[in-house]
Amino acid sequence: MQFSESWLRSLCNPPITTEALCHLLTMAGLEVEEISHPAPPFSDVVVAQVLSTEKHPDADKLKLCRVDIGQAESLQIVCGAPNVVAGMKVPCARVGAKLPGMEIKQAKVRGIDSFGMLCSARELGLNDDHGGLLELADDAIVGTNIRQQLDLDDTLITLKLTPNRADCLSLLGIAREVSALTGAPLISPDISAVPATHDKRRAIVLDAPEVCPRYCGRMVTGVNSQAPTPEWMKQRIERSGVRSISALVDITNYVMLELGQPLHAFDNTQLAGTIHVRYPAINETLVLLNGQTITPTADTALIADDEKPLAIAGVMGGEYSGISATTTDLFLECAFFAADAIVGKARALGFSTDASHRYERGVDFELQVAATERAAALILQICGGQAGPIVEALSAENLPKRPAVGLHTARAEKVLGISLGADRIEKILRGLGLVVQRNADSFLVTPPSFRFDMSIEEDLIEELARIYGYENIPTVPPVARAAMMPSTESRRTAMQLRHIVAERDYHEVVTYSFVDTEWEKDFADSIARSAPIALANPIAAQMSTMRSTLIGGLVGALTNNRKRQIERVRVFEIGRCFLRTTEPNDVAGFTQPLRIALLAWGPNADEQWGQPKRAVDFFDLKADVEAIFGQYAPRFEKATHPALHPGRCANVIIDKKVVGIIGELHPRWVQKYELASAPMIFEAELDALLGSNLPAYRELSRQPAVTRDLALVVPQTQEVQPILDAMKAAAAEIVCDINLFDLYQGKGLSLGQKSLAFRIVMQDTQRTLEDAEVEAAVANLLAIATRDFNASLRA
Repeated sequence: MQFSESWLRSLCNPPITTEALCHLLTMAGLEVEEISHPAPPFSDVVVAQVLSTEKHPDADKLKLCRVDIGQAESLQIVCGAPNVVAGMKVPCARVGAKLPGMEIKQAKVRGIDSFGMLCSARELGLNDDHGGLLELADDAIVGTNIRQQLDLDDTLITLKLTPNRADCLSLLGIAREVSALTGAPLISPDISAVPATHDKRRAIVLDAPEVCPRYCGRMVTGVNSQAPTPEWMKQRIERSGVRSISALVDITNYVMLELGQPLHAFDNTQLAGTIHVRYPAINETLVLLNGQTITPTADTALIADDEKPLAIAGVMGGEYSGISATTTDLFLECAFFAADAIVGKARALGFSTDASHRYERGVDFELQVAATERAAALILQICGGQAGPIVEALSAENLPKRPAVGLHTARAEKVLGISLGADRIEKILRGLGLVVQRNADSFLVTPPSFRFDMSIEEDLIEELARIYGYENIPTVPPVARAAMMPSTESRRTAMQLRHIVAERDYHEVVTYSFVDTEWEKDFADSIARSAPIALANPIAAQMSTMRSTLIGGLVGALTNNRKRQIERVRVFEIGRCFLRTTEPNDVAGFTQPLRIALLAWGPNADEQWGQPKRAVDFFDLKADVEAIFGQYAPRFEKATHPALHPGRCANVIIDKKVVGIIGELHPRWVQKYELASAPMIFEAELDALLGSNLPAYRELSRQPAVTRDLALVVPQTQEVQPILDAMKAAAAEIVCDINLFDLYQGKGLSLGQKSLAFRIVMQDTQRTLEDAEVEAAVANLLAIATRDFNASLRA
């Protein structure tokens, strides 16, 4: 909501500065989003009157003008504007004036002295119109500073209103707030009944009273639709962000901005018979004022006459609803439409209007008669004509109800933590325009018709806090016994885990829990994919499903980075996923496990001289995962997953339980999401990574370690992990570690065979090992591999 400060101060003018006013509004919940001015800084420009003009002797398009600027002598100014004529009043920049981007100096123009410049709107920075001089009103006083004449030192204030404060979508509503906050008197617009001077009227029928319980109409005849809009009105609506069109349209917009009530003026000659508020017929179409042809849905209310639809109720008029330069008789509409019936209708058609914006949030349902009187008075004042009687169709049972709300002083003081007193509470409530019945320290409060956000006691307490001032409520630290909560070394926090992952060169991302249904089909496991959790009212089509995996969000982040030519991506996320459950006692119907996921794509390291460039692979990510698990050494077993490459995917196992999945993204999804190469992905239950073994003392050996390498030839299909598990289980006490350090396939081996080289480290803490026991330990490991896995020692 944008408005002019000078317009606001004509309704309520507290003795505070602009900055203080904006701060006050923001702290009261009406956030000031932007402050601007109607014109940039300039100086020494005054109202001037052109006394005479004559052709420049040496230029066809220039004129010599004698100009009165309120001084003893007139000035000679050379001007090239096509619209300059004697008698007009225009802005004149005197010698020494500083305009946006220029300074005015005395100059010779084609040999003729010029003592100033007559200005267009663009030269003053008002707008981009430079087709001629800016014409001023006839009553402008010569010599007056142009900033004062046009009120250019005004301030334009833009409020970022929350949906519950529709009452502040008008200058009167904002002025009510300022009056309540400052105690300054409220000067409401003068709305007097306009007497009817003829009896012409149209009947109104409410065929859909639940949509429109109140509709007022009034015929005004003999208007001059070509009458100019007064400068004061044009200035106010344009500074509120509304374009001036014609006097009749500007008047309806002015009343909407002033009072918050949308109106519409129909050309009466285009109407036939009775006005109806009804639902559309089957396959009925309507051409809107913006040229769009629509087929209204069954729940979209229309304004219609006996022959045709005229407008979408509360949204936009149709082709037969507008007024033109030849309009002399008009039908003025002013109605109340229920918010539930209007909400979403404009958005479904791909646009928004000032009327729908207000009706969706709630319009004062007792304002229609007063707004009709206000608009009719302005029409007669500006465009002339004769007004007929107001015809009102009313369905009182369908109007919103305003039940009284109870408020207790003790309850309000307890919630706010301050002492207000019943007298101050009553003063605040009455200052807001509420009807208050007091009984000692309790109140029965009836909200006014323009407030749709007061239905429970807490709403009234919020109003007390706003008017009292949030910044005036003292900050009191809680007083309680502080107990040091126990912490365990056998458990890491999620934040500690974040630091560990970040130290591995990963960046944390936070993605939406609402995802595209396609992501669930592509990346979720078979169980989650078969029963996705769909949203009943998604905020966007691509955010219609609750995620059951973090993989989709990370792939989406990779896609965004790819579009920005990022060549190396390392991202991770810790977040909740949502899975359906079959537990009979689960009321929600789904669980929300916390998970962690990592994605690595691109080169394994930033480009450098110390190592050759190569793409990240499965083992790079596996190393990162093992480092993240810490002392819990995970096992990896071959697996399959819909999101991952069928031959490059493994389950992550801790204590014989599958806690996660790791692998390369499936080629199908690499191609679908245009990733150029496959990223490596890991996802696991967060709880599995939060465990941590307590450090245990172990004596460091002073004796030398003995290392032996054991190269085994095994079938190509043999997995390494079972061999490692068996060897470690049967290893002698002196064996400290067994690791795979080489894999060989090729020359020297039979077809279908591979060589696995294990490094065996042996050491004792008390003595030096003898060759015999070392060889015995290695022989034992070889025997286990030969017996259980058909392995042979490589020659």
